[in-house]
Amino acid sequence: MSSFVCYGGKGGVGKTTLAAATGVATAQRGEKTLVISTDPAHSLADAFDGGQSRDRTQVDDELWIEELSPEAGENAYRVLVDSLAAELRSAGIRLDDAEIERLFTAGVIPGSDELAAIETLAAHSTDTEFDRIIVDTAPTGHTLRLLELPEVLRETVAAADSLRGQLRRTVDTARSAVFGPAYLFGRNREEPDDFEAMAGRMDRVRKLLTDPERVDFRVVCLPESMAVAETTRLVAQLATAGVPVETVVANRVLTTADSDCQRCQATETAHREQIERLTAALDDYRVVQLPAVDPALSGPATVDRIASQLPDALTVA
Repeated sequence: MSSFVCYGGKGGVGKTTLAAATGVATAQRGEKTLVISTDPAHSLADAFDGGQSRDRTQVDDELWIEELSPEAGENAYRVLVDSLAAELRSAGIRLDDAEIERLFTAGVIPGSDELAAIETLAAHSTDTEFDRIIVDTAPTGHTLRLLELPEVLRETVAAADSLRGQLRRTVDTARSAVFGPAYLFGRNREEPDDFEAMAGRMDRVRKLLTDPERVDFRVVCLPESMAVAETTRLVAQLATAGVPVETVVANRVLTTADSDCQRCQATETAHREQIERLTAALDDYRVVQLPAVDPALSGPATVDRIASQLPDALTVA
């Protein structure tokens, strides 16, 4: 099955470019690679000058990219709402379209972005098509909700399924009283079960995200004062959630300041001090530094430059 590399961290630290560059590097090694963006504000296709696309796109011989749409999460939730509404109708509780829409309000479903990510991760949890799947996660808040959502949804699905079970038993009892025991034997018990399927997908994602044999979760930050505290908290939260983290990436580190530029030299000194703080705060983790890239570069040129500079620690999972 595929192995996963996930990049997480706050917004604006370069997760997308780093995920794209890692995808390029692994594809160049001959590994069939898929890079997925779960960030609602996608920029993955831009990194390859591909424009926005919701479809999987091949960008090189061994490299594909895919940007998730929150509609995938909305559709998954809609299936459950429609299934429960059908059971209510079966029990004689009539819901009109307006009442169903109050259960399901398109576009404002809590966690729809994260649910879309879970649906995709679940689909790929048994993937044998790709050797490596690189995941560009959404900013920290979304990522933490993504980690919490499987358990929350498992409880929600269990509660809804319990209600549905009670409704079915009530209906079965009433109809068997009218039609006789033959009604129960005639009912199709092999029909697809949306609730059980959703619960199963939640379980697969939870197991995937906490499996150190399959997932390498890397936290990305910038060498700035506030970033050290934020990154330390995120690493601790991921550890609490059971997500395997071994590597913290300090991105855009200035290491070759122009000797004639005092501001540049001051920035280099500040970056060095923050890296030391980060390393001391996370002494049980591997801290990898990536140099700042010429800001004149953009899109594929930036991705290719970073891919060529990636240390082995970031290309081998």
